[in-house]
Amino acid sequence: MKPFSFKHFNIQQQKNVFRVGTDGVLLGALANVNGALKALEVGTGTGLISLMLAQRNSQADLLGIDINPDAAVLTGINFKNSPFHLRLKNILQDLKIFETEEKFDLIVSNPPYFEESSSEKDKIARQTVELNFNQLISKSAKLLSDKGTFSVIIPAEAGAYFIETARENRLFLNRKINIIGIENSAVKRFILEFSLQENNFEESEFIIEKSPRQYSDQYLELTKEFHVFKAN
Repeated sequence: MKPFSFKHFNIQQQKNVFRVGTDGVLLGALANVNGALKALEVGTGTGLISLMLAQRNSQADLLGIDINPDAAVLTGINFKNSPFHLRLKNILQDLKIFETEEKFDLIVSNPPYFEESSSEKDKIARQTVELNFNQLISKSAKLLSDKGTFSVIIPAEAGAYFIETARENRLFLNRKINIIGIENSAVKRFILEFSLQENNFEESEFIIEKSPRQYSDQYLELTKEFHVFKAN
């Protein structure tokens, strides 16, 4: 499978690991990484999000975990080959049994979101087989530092449940970004950010494409330090 080239790093890909996608790029570019010294990515896949965060914050040490052995190997390769490799570490690990004395200033995840089905395509990465929202939220609440941020990208239809479950785990919603695929269409994703502190709530809108296969100015500006766009 062809690697995916960004301006400052390359992503090796393989068939048993969920590929580079727009959701991961958006979370990597929009998650609030300011001031974070220790960050955790849950479900690294290729390692894309951690690499983007490492590029955006030169002070952060990042740990990536994934339950898929193929993903853990692939992330290790992509981390090692990046200019940020000294600040990146990854392990084969199930979040549900992950134990550490460390607290993280930032926890990010592009979690599995489809209910379990008979489809085998990207089963661990896309279906809630090994990790459901409640497990992700409750564990992240325990691992988050006092002023840390928990940041996820999820389907819009799951937003109300996710927010309510977070509230039950004493996580306050501080930021919500409504992701629209094509201008004037319905919201398709939310980026949600929570903390253990109740801060001022911010809500904004982000449009990926202004028309089919034509990126919006907003997307081009956001990703200009990452994507290599071919000239028309």
